[in-house]
Amino acid sequence: MTWVPPSCTLPTEEQPLRVAEFDALFAASLVRVERPEPTRARLVLGADAESPARDLAARETGCCSFFTFAFAPGDTAGHVVMDVTVPPAQVAVLDALAERAARAGTP
Repeated sequence: MTWVPPSCTLPTEEQPLRVAEFDALFAASLVRVERPEPTRARLVLGADAESPARDLAARETGCCSFFTFAFAPGDTAGHVVMDVTVPPAQVAVLDALAERAARAGTP
């Protein structure tokens, strides 16, 4: 399953580029994925990823308004936490995003 939902307003031809941006972020910076609850994924990223992750999250919220992204300091290693929350109706999209993140972040 793709994590690009039918409700996404990003033009179809731009969707693969956005997915590739997330893949690149995850491949370069993902430390781990946590699922504290079904409607939330916690993506722990390297500290150097905060600025590009915030930019990507802001752009993603512009086309998929059901996503909520929140950022917080991580652990003492300097990681940053990107929490991604969705409404219950969009859990399948979040599941697919979290699975994709885990695959991309695996060396």
